[in-house]
Amino acid sequence: MTSKPSPYQAKITNISNSNDGKWIQTRKIEYQDPAGTPRIWEMAVRSTRTTTTNIDAVSIVTILNSTNHDKEIIIVKQFRPPTEKVVLELPAGLIDPNETIESTAVRELIEETGYHGTFVKQSIVVYSDPGLTNANMVLAYVDVDLNDPKNINPIAQLEDGEFIEVIKLPLHNLLQSLEQLIEKEGCTIDARLYHFAVGLDLAKSVLS
Repeated sequence: MTSKPSPYQAKITNISNSNDGKWIQTRKIEYQDPAGTPRIWEMAVRSTRTTTTNIDAVSIVTILNSTNHDKEIIIVKQFRPPTEKVVLELPAGLIDPNETIESTAVRELIEETGYHGTFVKQSIVVYSDPGLTNANMVLAYVDVDLNDPKNINPIAQLEDGEFIEVIKLPLHNLLQSLEQLIEKEGCTIDARLYHFAVGLDLAKSVLS
């Protein structure tokens, strides 16, 4: 948890055009379609991708393990200006220069949530919104031992300008818990988290 102001206190004050941003830039692609017809596509690119991994970011599936509790997953809430809403998300972050996927996942989890975890595995490289951007990422799985003294009272290490709230939800019935929270608070949800929850729910119903 954090004592910073709630993400729900954020608001949009102005929107203007910016072609050469610090973090994101736009490109025009000229290409031929399979029929040989010349076409143009507009896209956005991250200006921060490093050559170390050639991957932009990690999104972190964090499972809390304890002998005394059912398994839970960590979810974060933060205001996302493009949506003009508070968004429910998995913890995530950009990969820094000379950093590995493993170290990024562990570092970002500590910074955003305060929890210390152990990297388990990663997904293949996936693209977040391929019709808009070439931004890519991997899904990193991190286990957190709640019996570890470092996780007794986790304190996030948020940067200036970050206003993130951390919640724990049961892995069982995750989809229902997320939908109830969205209805209650009027927030929205990142598609990757929602699809993850739908996958769990579908697997439960199909395999039961």
